[in-house]
Amino acid sequence: MTAPTRVLVLTSQRVGFGSYCLPALVASPRIEVAAVVYNEGIVRGSWKKRWRKLKKTVDIGLFGAVNGVRMRRWYDLSERLHLEPIDELARRLGVRLETTPSLFDARTGEICRSLGADVGLSLGNGYIPQRVFSAPRRGTINVHHEMLPQFQGAQSVLWQLHAGSARTGFTIHEIDRHIDTGRILHQEEVDIAFGATLEETVRESYARLWEASRAALVRVVEDFDQFARHARAQGPGRSYTTPGYWDFRRIERNHRDLRSRIPEAPAHGR
Repeated sequence: MTAPTRVLVLTSQRVGFGSYCLPALVASPRIEVAAVVYNEGIVRGSWKKRWRKLKKTVDIGLFGAVNGVRMRRWYDLSERLHLEPIDELARRLGVRLETTPSLFDARTGEICRSLGADVGLSLGNGYIPQRVFSAPRRGTINVHHEMLPQFQGAQSVLWQLHAGSARTGFTIHEIDRHIDTGRILHQEEVDIAFGATLEETVRESYARLWEASRAALVRVVEDFDQFARHARAQGPGRSYTTPGYWDFRRIERNHRDLRSRIPEAPAHGR
């Protein structure tokens, strides 16, 4: 019998996609979860972070910055999916938990190297340094809740609507030195679930993306060698950030137009 794939779960969210995926990973007899490595996101040299935020605000404008903060709750599925904090969940499931200050802290890399994992799973992180993503024997993979390479760095659903599409999707890909550019192991398209408001549409569609991508992630990890053999390099893509004023207005307009083509919007609130 083939030995189970030994994985480490790397997350920067105490309550998030890692919390959602961990029980399914633990439940698979073909997966061994070596540990959850939770980093608290404490950034030293915070002037760099402030500079990046300032530059982004200049790029997207004050409306985009304020609206981006407002939209964060649209992507918060903690109540919708009854998520537990990752530390409490790991203890309940009997999974080793390691907490570090930051992905860039030297101890994070040391822990990841010491675990002897076959594959790392990035489930809710920003940029990951090479010494961390290369620590597992086969590297680290990420779940991006949009289609690649067309929507690198994009918030789910919004930029698809901006493009006039009624479909969204997710991509499971290898992590390399850049954001959302690694080889693609698996991806699927998912219909956007239109609700009465843009917020309802985003939240319900995002929940469905999580549901579909969790099932796909388990399959990819269980048969990792097969998926890795058929991984494909990304072609030219485009990188996105938070929508500015005019981009957001276009998203709202396209949402209304696309929704109007549906005879009756599906009832949500499962």
